[in-house]
Amino acid sequence: MRAVVVEQWGGAENLVEREVRRPEPGLNEVLVRVHAAGVNPVDWKTRASGALIEWGAVPAVGWDVSGTIEAVGPGVGVFRPGDEVFGMPLFPRQAGAYAEYVVAPARHLAPKPASLTHVEAAALPLAALTAWQALVDTAGVRPGERVLVHAAAGGVGHLAVQIAKARGAYVVGTASAAKHDLVRRLGADAVIDYRAARFEDVVSDIDVVLDGLGGETAERSLTVLRTGGRLITLPGPDDAPAARDGVRVVWMLVEPDHLGLREISALVERGALRPVIDTVVPLAEAAKAHQIGEQGRTTGKIVLTVA
Repeated sequence: MRAVVVEQWGGAENLVEREVRRPEPGLNEVLVRVHAAGVNPVDWKTRASGALIEWGAVPAVGWDVSGTIEAVGPGVGVFRPGDEVFGMPLFPRQAGAYAEYVVAPARHLAPKPASLTHVEAAALPLAALTAWQALVDTAGVRPGERVLVHAAAGGVGHLAVQIAKARGAYVVGTASAAKHDLVRRLGADAVIDYRAARFEDVVSDIDVVLDGLGGETAERSLTVLRTGGRLITLPGPDDAPAARDGVRVVWMLVEPDHLGLREISALVERGALRPVIDTVVPLAEAAKAHQIGEQGRTTGKIVLTVA
């Protein structure tokens, strides 16, 4: 099968398409014929350094997949060949989703939302699960709470805005001025141009902050939280500031989640959640996808298609 592998850690030019052996599903695993694979910041960050991830013998990036079950291993009862699925298998171990086929534990996948194309479904798993696990499982966002989402037009952010709104929250997002209309269409009640104003000068009494930026943004976010507030930060444990009295600070790393995927699918099917697709490129141009993503100007998600 065709797969994109990492020849050596470093720049995007080190992503190369190769012919590799097609994997076979083992106990409780399925073989997925990949139709589309989502691209996430963790893909290019780990490609650059090899850090964080448990790699296989041939390093291969990518976790977001949408495709069709090709074969099932012994013990699998939830899927049959021909079923359309989506998911984020194995993270933070290597999945190698930039490929024609990928093997995954059956419970790391869920039925693909019927209303989405494979390209749209592939844009969801890692980013939407991150937003869901941060806002729902970790922060426990409740109706009427005030939620601040940083980078609200980005991969995680644009989905977090919709999830928080679906939970009944009052949602504030930060984004460049050119992206304000989009963020409002996604459901934000207010949008702050981070280039024109400091968010802490504009908002206060926030219950939950979702921080995908880290650094000083995380530190400054503490100042807008009310007593009992929660700061969920994503970039890394070293970017998590020390908690202050009455405020909870959590660094969170997303994990595969069959039930979370089903909750996300339910939001999609009731019209409360939709991914925004920035760029679609073929598998052979994975390096180009990473180069686009590394510019930091993406609105929504980048997706690879697999013929």
